[in-house]
Amino acid sequence: MRKDPDKKVILEDGQEYLGWSFGADKEAILEIVFNTSMVGYQEILSDPSYTDQAVVMTYPLIGNYGMAEDDYETDTPSIGALIVHEYNDEPSNFRSASSLGQVMAKYGIVGVSGVDTRKLNRSIRDFGSRRAIITSADTTLEDGLARLSTCMMPKDAVSRVSCRAKRLFPATEERFHVVAIDCGMKRNIARAMNAMGCKVTVVPWNTPASGIRALNPDGVFISNGPGDPMDVPDTIQTIRSLIGFKPMFGICLGHQIISLAYGARTYKLKFGHRGGNHPVKNLETGKIEITSQNHSYAVDPESLKATPLKVTHINLLDNTIEGAECEKDRVFSVQYHPESAPGPQDSRYLFERFIRMMKEGADHAEKN
Repeated sequence: MRKDPDKKVILEDGQEYLGWSFGADKEAILEIVFNTSMVGYQEILSDPSYTDQAVVMTYPLIGNYGMAEDDYETDTPSIGALIVHEYNDEPSNFRSASSLGQVMAKYGIVGVSGVDTRKLNRSIRDFGSRRAIITSADTTLEDGLARLSTCMMPKDAVSRVSCRAKRLFPATEERFHVVAIDCGMKRNIARAMNAMGCKVTVVPWNTPASGIRALNPDGVFISNGPGDPMDVPDTIQTIRSLIGFKPMFGICLGHQIISLAYGARTYKLKFGHRGGNHPVKNLETGKIEITSQNHSYAVDPESLKATPLKVTHINLLDNTIEGAECEKDRVFSVQYHPESAPGPQDSRYLFERFIRMMKEGADHAEKN
């Protein structure tokens, strides 16, 4: 016979959801968001962009294929919590090395199962992302709301998930050298570049422009990461100083940082984009890409008009900006994740574009 619920999720508007604990058994105050991916919970769990967030999975069964050693997107997962309808603690998968709950307990990540996730996700869509407290089932609504009202969400997420020192990811056949600014970078980005012959030197988020120039790269990459892009003014200034230096490519938070460096503005979306099935239109080709997404902020289209950046991609669900470029400066960026992990790989051509830009730069330098 199943025991009574021992966990409760209280939203700041007073909604309550009961469930059962798995993973780390502790109290946490987080921003609640949802993800519509049907697979890839391990990659979601280990994506640094989910720092300080409680992710509600819309797919009902989570944990059934366990956790594989090769599928982590970071060394130390920093997601705040995972909220699911049904949790499977007995995975069936020959690659599985441990259960989802065991990994979550190891890294202090709270889990709640048995929740009416359809109702909760509809609430997030209708009323937006909000703060929530995950607490004991016997916590009263009044006590939970009182704790929420006195808690301020941290703004140092990027500094907590970025590497502390320079890291090297060598390629088997090195053709180009990319310096990647780590704002919470997923491993699959380095894997994708390595597979295309790029040695990747990953540097901390606050590395100054002079430090990046000293590494003499063929291209500069700005990674994904958590939180508000306005919380990393040092990185924005670094990118502003590097415009025109070498070909530059940004993904997700990197896209927002590039736009801010050019003088555009960003704003927070009602409930963000998180999932593996978001349709994006490439305005240059007219083709539709099915993309992997994970972000709370977007670039303001009106503010972009006053910059040299041109919109290259739009989201077909809400017409938000999904890509921008400045051809003269050899800079481009996308809001979504062409490296997938999890998700489709319709957009791998963006890495190929970055390679071509670096090759053209190298050929030009050789001629001169």
